[in-house]
Amino acid sequence: MKRALLLSGFLTAPKRDKELRMTIRAIVVDDSTIFRKVIRDSLSELRDVTVIDVARDGVAAIEKIKRHRPELVTLDIEMPGMDGLQVLEALQREKIDTHVIIVSSHTQRGATTTTRALQMGAFDFILKPDQRDSSSNSQILQKQLASKLEVLRRRQPPAPGARSVATSQSVVRRTTPRVSHSAVTKNVDAICIGISTGGPKALGQLLPKLSEQTNVPILIVQHMPPLFTATMAASLNEQSSLRVVEACQGMMLEGGTAYVAPGGRQMRVAGFPGAWSIEITDDPALKSCKPSVDYLFASAARYFGDRLLSIVMTGMGDDGLDGCHEIAKQGGQIWAQDEATSTVYGMPRKVAEAGLAHQILSLTEIGTGINRMCSRAHAAL
Repeated sequence: MKRALLLSGFLTAPKRDKELRMTIRAIVVDDSTIFRKVIRDSLSELRDVTVIDVARDGVAAIEKIKRHRPELVTLDIEMPGMDGLQVLEALQREKIDTHVIIVSSHTQRGATTTTRALQMGAFDFILKPDQRDSSSNSQILQKQLASKLEVLRRRQPPAPGARSVATSQSVVRRTTPRVSHSAVTKNVDAICIGISTGGPKALGQLLPKLSEQTNVPILIVQHMPPLFTATMAASLNEQSSLRVVEACQGMMLEGGTAYVAPGGRQMRVAGFPGAWSIEITDDPALKSCKPSVDYLFASAARYFGDRLLSIVMTGMGDDGLDGCHEIAKQGGQIWAQDEATSTVYGMPRKVAEAGLAHQILSLTEIGTGINRMCSRAHAAL
C-alpha cells in the first residue's frame, strides 16, 4: 500500500542528505575568560562544529594550533604579550594552514589591526558584541559565526567518499573557458570593483601593482562595516602609487585615484561628462549589502555606458550580478576573478555562470590587464 501511494504521488519519499557535511574543529583564542566562554558556547551551538581547545594568550595559541591543526581559529587581535598579528605571523612562518577569523572590537584601533590581519591572510572577522548579558552576546556572536562558517564550509575539501559543497565550485572552471586578454581591448573612462570575503588581501596585492599611468578613477565596493573601510583605504594608500581614499559626498572623480565606498552607506556616480562626482546615500541595503556592488554598478552603467570596466572579485553570494546585467546592456566590459585566486569563489562565479564575463582572470592577470589598458590609452594621448 505504501509503495502504491508513493508511486501515485500521495506520499513523498523522505529526502536523503545528498551532501555529507564535514565537522569543523575549532580553537578559541581570547585573553578574556568571559569572551572565551561566550565564543566557545556560540560555536558549540552551531551544527558540525566542535571546539577542541581554548587558549588565553598567543604563545599558548601557537602551541595548541600546532598540536591540533584545527580547521578554524577564532583569534582575539588585542592580547597582552603576543598579540593576534604576531600569532598570524607565526602561523605563516610555520606554514600552518588554518582558517583564522579575527574577533575585533568596533574601535579605530580594532579596525586598524583587523585590516592588517585581513591583508596578512586572515579568512574573515567578526565584531565583539557589547551587550550587558552573556546570553545576548552569545546570540549575536552565533549569528555572525554561522554566516562566516557557511562560507568556510564551501571551501572545505570533500571527505573521502563524500561530495562536499566545495566540489561543486569547480564547475565554472570546467565549463567556462578562460578568455584571452585580447578579447576586449577598448579604453574606459572608469573602473568599478566589487569584492567581499578575502577582499583586503586581494586589494592589497592588486592596487600596489597598478602603474602610475592608471589615468581613470577606480570605484571600489568592499563589504565592510564603518571604520573598517576607512582604515583599509588608508592602508592601501600607503602601499600604492595610486591615491586611495574612503569616498565622501561630492568628491570629484579623478584619474589615478581609487575611491572606497564607506561602510554602512551606499555609493553611486553622479554629475556629467568631464565632471563626474560621487554621491553617498543612506538608501536601503540590496541583498543585505550596504555598501552594495549592484548599487554602484547600476549607477556606473548609466553614466559610463560602454566606457566602463567592472571587475567582480572574491566574495560570497551574488552581489554584483544584477549590476553586471545592467553593464552588459550598456556594452560595458566585465571581468571576473578566477577560482584559483579567489578566497571565496561566489560572486565572480555567479557572473561567470551567467555568461556575463568577457574575461576570467587570475588576480595577477587583472592587474596586468588594467596596466596594459591604461598604458595603451596613455600612449595614444
